Amino acid sequence: MAIEHDDNKYQFAISLSVLNHLGRNLYRNFVTVLGEAISNSWDADAENVWIDIDRQKNQFMITDDGRGMTADEFENKFLKIGYSKRKDGGQASEGGRPYIGAKGIGKLALLSCAQRISIFTHTVDTPYTGGVIDNSDLDKAIQDDLIPDDYPLEELDYSLIEDQFTVDECGTTIVFQGAENVLKNTEGYIRKILALSFHFSLIDPNFTIHVNDKAVTVDDLAELAEKTQFLWRINGYDDDFLQTIGSLALPAQNLETDHPIKGYIASVELPRHLKIRGIDERVTVDLFVNGRVREKNVIRHVPTQRVVESYIYGQIHFDDLDREDADPFTSSREGVVESDEKFQELLSYLKTNLLPRVLDDWDKFRQKIGKEGDDENTRRSKKERKAAALVEATEEEFTEDLPTAQKGVVENWIKDLRPDAQFNVSAYMDCFFSENLARRFIKETGTAIHGSVTNEVTKYRGSEAQAKQKANINFDVRREDDDLLYLGMNELAICAEGGASTGGQVNPMVQAASSYKPVRDAVCHTSVLAAPAKMHLTVTYENIKGRVKALLAAAPTNP
Repeated sequence: MAIEHDDNKYQFAISLSVLNHLGRNLYRNFVTVLGEAISNSWDADAENVWIDIDRQKNQFMITDDGRGMTADEFENKFLKIGYSKRKDGGQASEGGRPYIGAKGIGKLALLSCAQRISIFTHTVDTPYTGGVIDNSDLDKAIQDDLIPDDYPLEELDYSLIEDQFTVDECGTTIVFQGAENVLKNTEGYIRKILALSFHFSLIDPNFTIHVNDKAVTVDDLAELAEKTQFLWRINGYDDDFLQTIGSLALPAQNLETDHPIKGYIASVELPRHLKIRGIDERVTVDLFVNGRVREKNVIRHVPTQRVVESYIYGQIHFDDLDREDADPFTSSREGVVESDEKFQELLSYLKTNLLPRVLDDWDKFRQKIGKEGDDENTRRSKKERKAAALVEATEEEFTEDLPTAQKGVVENWIKDLRPDAQFNVSAYMDCFFSENLARRFIKETGTAIHGSVTNEVTKYRGSEAQAKQKANINFDVRREDDDLLYLGMNELAICAEGGASTGGQVNPMVQAASSYKPVRDAVCHTSVLAAPAKMHLTVTYENIKGRVKALLAAAPTNP
């Protein structure tokens, strides 16, 4: 039995509602919108992009001096959603620039930031052409479920660009009218975001972005450069911005790697220095591909939960991520597809190699300049950190009210004393606890003061009485009137061990305490110790601490 059928030829009919999903509702970030327009100018071999903001008219304009488009190119390339330059032109423009555009849908970002969008374009050999997209009309067309063939663009109002007629021989101008949300951003913010988000000048130094006729340069990042404290260059990377950083606390480090990346990581003095003034946004470590940010805050994919993350920013340039055999960028162009193999390789390198090095260096560098570091870095003990924090707080008290002329001199003196101060603070606490724990052990176990040291008690009591009389002090200096408080470690060791020697052998704790006393006294008299003395005190204290802990462990306990 024959099957009845028709011979009709069918084709896809795409509703205009798809524009909401691919364009207006997909792009949330204004920088992404600007990025798509600027990237189109880059791909068109423009040397300049001008962004002109007119708040009185509630509009802004983006103009470039690129090749422009003919009427056929505007109709069949620009307006063709999904058209990619790479299909016809390979991976680079006529001028040799690596293409930024890939999917052919980035142009839809332009629909998301204004009520009316007018596109004017012309080449050297052809007149102006283009059209207008009004989002109100587009809404109605979507509501009526029209297809693109049923929605012709409006005609252009050339009075909008009358000032451009005598300026450019070719290029494209896009006018955004009714751009209230975009114009809430200050010019300073826009300039800073552009300076942070585009590094096309690394590939072509002739490419310049202008905002209200003023070029966007590294000068827009002067505050960030001024507050930068440490710097790590990746594979010898350098650029105009890094050359403006002239006051690093320590020399820049170079991170060599076989991974095909370059760039830098930097840290600021305080986390608030990464805040972009006036908005709830901060400078981060961003991933660049062919000169454009492709992933903001890339290290969020490999979080360390360490304090260092709130201090660092930078750029990772990984041009190999853009390749012919894959498109690793999300449809919104605001990120990278996380499952991409090369992206995962990069994240693995960041997690296991680059970030651990930066985190460890940062903690070490902060210690060198006397600032708090990373409490979770196991390379330094908690005791060392607390000593460093106490020294830092004390330093600030000595310098905060000094006149500017004297402040620099005193800060240099303090800088020289800092390592010794941190050592002595820690060493004093060692002395305090070891001696007072020994006293407590002797007292709690009911051990009598050894007869060989009673003269020491009498001597120090007498010295203290004379000193108090001379100072006219009529109150008790010590919290308790206890003979044990007048004994040093050497005498306390004799009491705790039941004598200086046993069976003709000097008791180990007594021997260590005797060795300990000269350097201990120097610490308690605020002397700056020589390196051998520091080493001697550290080793000897470990012996004393070990014996005190053994005595405490063997002491009888009260119920």
